[in-house]
Amino acid sequence: MAQNWVNWTLVIGGGICIAAELMLGALTGFDLALLGGCLVLGGALGLGFASTKVGLFASGGLALVYVALFRNRLRQRLTSTEQPSNVDALVGRSGVVTGAIAQHSPGQVKVGDELWRAELAGPQDAPRKPGEVVTVAAVDGVTLKVR
Repeated sequence: MAQNWVNWTLVIGGGICIAAELMLGALTGFDLALLGGCLVLGGALGLGFASTKVGLFASGGLALVYVALFRNRLRQRLTSTEQPSNVDALVGRSGVVTGAIAQHSPGQVKVGDELWRAELAGPQDAPRKPGEVVTVAAVDGVTLKVR
């Protein structure tokens, strides 16, 4: 019975790690929960075999296997690359002015196959005439800010 306290500590500590991961909202990328699971499982094995050594070696071995073999694969699956979509994908693209653009006088720009309402991005930007090529600096609602 005296040696069971180590195994119970592993089980309780692992449970605390899992609960902390849930409270953090997977902020650690599930590492805390999975390592906590290793502690719980190792402690449970130690309790089942009534051996502190089994509990400690099982917990450590499972954690080592997770970190060495599965952590990078799991991180790659959980990490998403941010791809701009909709209007966010327009920023940085070039377009052709189809309707004159001046300060306080919006015009039109054709980006790809679409016509957009357009304004100059800044007060220092020179007016643009039809046929000129501009770059989309930002999107404000349905209006492109161009340079």
